[in-house]
Amino acid sequence: MARKTKDDQPKKRGTDPNVMGLRGEVIDQPITDTLELNFMPYAMSVIVSRAIPEIDGFKPSHRKLLYCMYRMGLLNGARTKSANIVGQTMHYNPHGDAAIYETMVRLTRDNEALNVPFVDSKGNFGKVYSRDMAYAASRYTEAKLAPICAELFRDIDKDTVDFQPNYDNTTAEPTLLPTTFPNVLVSANLGIAVGMASQICGFNLAEVCQTTIELLKNPDHEILSTMPAPDFPTGGEIVYDPGQMAEIYRTGRGSFPVRAKWRYVEKEHIIEIYEIPYTTTAEAIIDKCRELIKDGKVKEIADMRDETDLGGLKLAIDVKRGTDPERLMAKLFKLTPLQDNYPCNFNILIAGSPQVLGVGDILTEWIAWRTECIRRRVWFDMTKKKEKLHLLEGLKAILLDIDRAIAIIRETESEAEVVPNLMIGFGIDQVQADFVAEIKLRNINREYILKRTEETAALAEEIRDLEDTLGSKRRLRSIIVDELRAVMKKYPSPRRTTLVYARELQEYDDGAAVEDYPVHLFLSRHGYFKKITPQSLRMSGEQKYKEDDALGWYWESTNTAELLLFTDRQQAYKLRAADFSDGKASTLGDYLPGKLGFDEGESLLAAVLCGDYSGTILLFFQNGKCARLPLAAYATKTNRRRLTGAYSDKSPLVAVLPLEEETELAVTSAEGRCVVFSTALLAPKTSRTTQGVQVMNVKKHPVVQVRPLAETAIRNQSRYRVRTIPAAGAKLTDADRGEEQLMFI
Repeated sequence: MARKTKDDQPKKRGTDPNVMGLRGEVIDQPITDTLELNFMPYAMSVIVSRAIPEIDGFKPSHRKLLYCMYRMGLLNGARTKSANIVGQTMHYNPHGDAAIYETMVRLTRDNEALNVPFVDSKGNFGKVYSRDMAYAASRYTEAKLAPICAELFRDIDKDTVDFQPNYDNTTAEPTLLPTTFPNVLVSANLGIAVGMASQICGFNLAEVCQTTIELLKNPDHEILSTMPAPDFPTGGEIVYDPGQMAEIYRTGRGSFPVRAKWRYVEKEHIIEIYEIPYTTTAEAIIDKCRELIKDGKVKEIADMRDETDLGGLKLAIDVKRGTDPERLMAKLFKLTPLQDNYPCNFNILIAGSPQVLGVGDILTEWIAWRTECIRRRVWFDMTKKKEKLHLLEGLKAILLDIDRAIAIIRETESEAEVVPNLMIGFGIDQVQADFVAEIKLRNINREYILKRTEETAALAEEIRDLEDTLGSKRRLRSIIVDELRAVMKKYPSPRRTTLVYARELQEYDDGAAVEDYPVHLFLSRHGYFKKITPQSLRMSGEQKYKEDDALGWYWESTNTAELLLFTDRQQAYKLRAADFSDGKASTLGDYLPGKLGFDEGESLLAAVLCGDYSGTILLFFQNGKCARLPLAAYATKTNRRRLTGAYSDKSPLVAVLPLEEETELAVTSAEGRCVVFSTALLAPKTSRTTQGVQVMNVKKHPVVQVRPLAETAIRNQSRYRVRTIPAAGAKLTDADRGEEQLMFI
């Protein structure tokens, strides 16, 4: 609360946004009033009118600039000085010439910030991948609209979009541009508003158009099949994880790694980097490399320099003899911006409301908006044709008696009575009579009128066709498909950014060599992990756990072992025993949910010793299905600890069992039924998200336990054994139930 003088009276709520009185005194004003009257309008203005892009893919500053250039005739005309464009744009955008010019720079072909540049530029406009390469002043550069801008303004004069007054009410500007392709995904966009932000990565034009076409045909189309990943104008490589990308596509949030492209010139012992991540600059990479060289962390580099020229980006690294270029680049990818994560936050304005949408939802919104644009265009064309048909029908009415029309006009004394007399004489309305009265004297002949009236039949047919189009959702969508195909054909756009899977990359471990020795690994049900040497275990073998905890998994292994931990969020975490210090049986151990960064509320379900990832694991679900997967499906060559999409989310996971050789398993349901079967009946799968095959037929009673048959108390094994799956199983008898059978894995 602000300070208040004794003579001041409290201000009424909402009466005055100022906090200073006429005499300079401080006035009592609640903070809620300040937020409501000052901060909230400012925040909404920034969100809606400045920082967040709309469904056409543009912010207001982009839209105003491009529309001004369109009005200047720069779509088909010659280039003009950028300063001239900036000056004209100030009729629409009052934020100053510097801000307008910076906006234009990013839209140019020479800056290389967009997959599809909208400004055909000439001169020095800098480079998006360079921090120090500044663009020239607007008086030195020239620009015009790129040919693809014809797709931005197509039929803009046919009422396809709404217009609004500019800031000083002297002209009008469009609220959106009627783009014929989903530019909202093609053009990268970054915006920081108040309390929210937006970061949309660019996608390939052809892939976006093809995906939109497929969605128009089939709303359940798998988007990743036609649009596997973003595409950046700076190229580079995306370290591709389909599960991770699918999650970004679904939620509109997340991040993925992007790395540079390089080649090794063996004769000169030079590594050339020719494409870098979109999120960094050449100068930032060089600065970091020099810092590492100075600190002695990278000793393989003799020199590094920027050899960028008109041919494009090139960073040259002179390496010392005997250096393994693959290993050196693996180190640089880990320690420098040569590999970086691109964060995604697909926040766009839908009808003035900011929403974070997945790729499918964005395309659905765009299709709905574009359909309305086409409907408005068809309505506009139909209205114009109806007006023309109406005039021709009036002309047709005088065809039978042209002499009479001439006589009416000649015999009318007052000019103002010509139209009424024609209306009375031929039974036509005022609009038709005006049209007839304005016909030139040379055109009042039978031949001219016959030629004009012959158009009526064709016009009527065209109107019927347009009315049919308006009433047909299928025909409207067919128009969108045709326009998208035309864009793909007219503006070919090969993909710049390639995809590489993590398993194909060499992993760099900057730590010292891991010492290998025998250890015993203990993992409790609640996630406490202990690594104990045999000598320590012999001295004290009694394990300590919390009161409500107990031993869940135990392995005899080595210090180089890796564990795979499965949780209830369809995620798997990798644990390296070497990352943990040797412990004692008398301690609780390391709490893995905190150590590995589990999500809030995430719980441990199962753990598997990975070995060399050559084995097989079985994943059992509550719905009675089982997936047989190779452990290699979880192997990565990076140091990632978390794997998303580790298993199917169709049913909760019950158990994960390693399979060294074919054996018999006992599957038990909550009803007390049991099925004993051989694992040889399970066909192997490759996809981590598969549910596998049905093992046990369950209805209301889910599977609750899976154990090797040899570890159960079942005596009459033939009662439950089946030769084919799925099977309903048999009820466990008291003799076969046993105490152990009630324990979960």
